[in-house]
Amino acid sequence: MKKSFLFVFVYIGISVLTSCQSDAKLSGYAELDAWAQRAANAKSNIIGYPCNMNIELEEFYKWYMANGIENMMLNNAGDPFVENSAPFNAGKFEKEVIEFFAPYYGWSADECWGITTTGGTDGNNHGIYFGVNYLQRLTGEEPIVYVSDEAHYSNIRLADLQNLEIRLVKSDLMGRMIPQELEKALDEHHPCLIIYAFGSTFRGAIDNIDSLNAVLARHPQMPVYRHVDAALFGGYLPFTQYRDMLDCRLHPYESVAVSGHKFFGMDEPAGYFITSRRIYDQQKDYNIPYLNENMRMIGCSRAATTSLKFWWLIHKVGAERWQEQAEAMLANTQYLKQRLDEIGWPCWVNEYSNTIFFKRPCQAVVDKYVLACNFDEQFGGELAHIVVMQHVDQQEIDRFIADLQTMK
Repeated sequence: MKKSFLFVFVYIGISVLTSCQSDAKLSGYAELDAWAQRAANAKSNIIGYPCNMNIELEEFYKWYMANGIENMMLNNAGDPFVENSAPFNAGKFEKEVIEFFAPYYGWSADECWGITTTGGTDGNNHGIYFGVNYLQRLTGEEPIVYVSDEAHYSNIRLADLQNLEIRLVKSDLMGRMIPQELEKALDEHHPCLIIYAFGSTFRGAIDNIDSLNAVLARHPQMPVYRHVDAALFGGYLPFTQYRDMLDCRLHPYESVAVSGHKFFGMDEPAGYFITSRRIYDQQKDYNIPYLNENMRMIGCSRAATTSLKFWWLIHKVGAERWQEQAEAMLANTQYLKQRLDEIGWPCWVNEYSNTIFFKRPCQAVVDKYVLACNFDEQFGGELAHIVVMQHVDQQEIDRFIADLQTMK
């Protein structure tokens, strides 16, 4: 009897394994298939980077393939707020995406302008570019760029790309720009283009917009443009009780960049850039006859699939479920903090943040959970962090804590 049971058990196990292997689509290229399998196996353990692994685009791709769109070149060339009759242009859906998100940042649908982007860096590039054009038209001078020394490195690179002077402003222990240090850094004889970090890269710090705006207000003769780099936090905070933190009517700024592959669960780098019509109208004119449009954005072409995916997620996931997910992320962040405290593992977290940074564990844990690492003497040296996204639930946190205690 025992032998028969064992035989059936083994047979079922082999059948399931064979079935799973047969379900995988083999490319005929061993190296490519091995990479795909490795990526699939690591999916649930990727907790060191701000990517939502609970992606809900399977039905989108079924629709996409069923309609033969995979065999078309789609291109959102031109201004999405200008009607375009080209059959390969999905600008209509891009406009609806911007109009959906704009009110979460304080702009009404009839006073906003924006585009979908290739990610946070693209959005920040537009924020800087639009700010330069706005300030140059106002003053005839190029601005000086001010940004926290804890903000995303892309801001420094983009200022260099646009050949702008940049001044790094010191941050406090938790990574927030220090208002007094901004005061010291300011040159009131030149226009100011300031970038607020709404969720710094490693510590998850939020620059206090009101305190920094108060510093700028003490220099009324200095023209100012304020861009918010809100790649991750700008996705989830508008769907929480802290939704007013990015309302530009309450905490004034001129533009915002948000990522789509972080909170919203896009399956490739994506995002959106939003500003007001007032700022858009101060941009340089690039009237292109063969497009019959004013090309004020940086790139000529934008991926139409980005807009289509955003539009799909808005309708298939939507605000109510995003609110549930955002609240769960913050609750699980506190759960992770509690578990780390229970085992006496040094850790820190900023207010409103889903990012916990802590003493770096052994390399085996770093590798298994794909942790991002850093070094800071103020916190004892070697550090790592976890970004609590939708797929990082309490079960995953418990597994991580167990490994933290046992793996050497």
